[in-house]
Amino acid sequence: MRDVVKAIEWSDEKLRIVDQTMLPVELVHLELESYHGVIEAIKTLAVRGAPAIGIAGAYAAVLVAVESLKLDAALRCEFLGKALDEIESARPTAVNLSYAVKVQREIFAENRIVAGDIVDEKLVARLLGSASEIHERDRQMCDAIGSFGAELIPNGSTALTICNAGALATGGIGTALGVLYVAKEQGKLKRVYSCETRPLLQGSRLTCWELQQAGINVTLIVDSVAGALMKKGEIDFVVAGADRIAENGDTANKIGTYTLAILAQAHGIPFYIAAPETTFDRSLPRLSDELIELRDSKEVTCGFSAQTAPEGIDVYSPAFDITPKELISAFITDRGVIPGGRK
Repeated sequence: MRDVVKAIEWSDEKLRIVDQTMLPVELVHLELESYHGVIEAIKTLAVRGAPAIGIAGAYAAVLVAVESLKLDAALRCEFLGKALDEIESARPTAVNLSYAVKVQREIFAENRIVAGDIVDEKLVARLLGSASEIHERDRQMCDAIGSFGAELIPNGSTALTICNAGALATGGIGTALGVLYVAKEQGKLKRVYSCETRPLLQGSRLTCWELQQAGINVTLIVDSVAGALMKKGEIDFVVAGADRIAENGDTANKIGTYTLAILAQAHGIPFYIAAPETTFDRSLPRLSDELIELRDSKEVTCGFSAQTAPEGIDVYSPAFDITPKELISAFITDRGVIPGGRK
């Protein structure tokens, strides 16, 4: 069960990732040799999921250092600063990316003080070690989240999830899907319903593919079916991941998560957010819509096939929404279960 797909690997000064835009039709790996390639992969969602984006950002900083070795010493400092800014801004909502870049910035800063802006193989090795630590720590956090979350799951349960918060989105077995993997191992999980997750279909393309590969009984639904399933008594709990959690418990996750939280409350079904402690942004008292990334309108009007909306139509397509703590039964973290605000 724990032998899940590896979304990110480092090998021979290259970042090897699963190109998630090609799933579920074809399993394709991209080998990225420049930080620009990593940024493009993040922006196009070839790599996605807050933890995986953070890990990719950490390795991108290594590529920045490698690329800077080819420059004159006088140009390196400015190059490094701009490159790290570009990486950090690739996707603004996921806190893991800014955290990973912050860690790597500190290593660059320490080197500047100690060695006077010298970029050498020792610095590259230190940055790589830091990225590897972030990667391994995420794997361990996923295991812990899975174990803590499975304790909440009754025998014979049916779950509902949205988007993809599994091995494809992390450095391990996943956050929300990590809970499901461990619950399955313990014989508690009967079935998973996966929302398709409009407009880019991460639920149908990625979660269904991933769970099917792991031998888990998964059923795909269109997003608007969730309420009907709950009304029929088919759902025992909802579990979702998170891209950023504010100090007050406001949770940003894939668009549609807020809707599921309201539906779960209306039907008396537990609603869980599974995320590592690093997803909690204690610097933000609350989340605002200003932090929410807006996606290209063509993802809605064209999608994966022919045009499905009139030419020139206005489109509002936020990538995420914000679920308040009052709708969350509990936060499942790598350090344990934190009660939410839902009574």
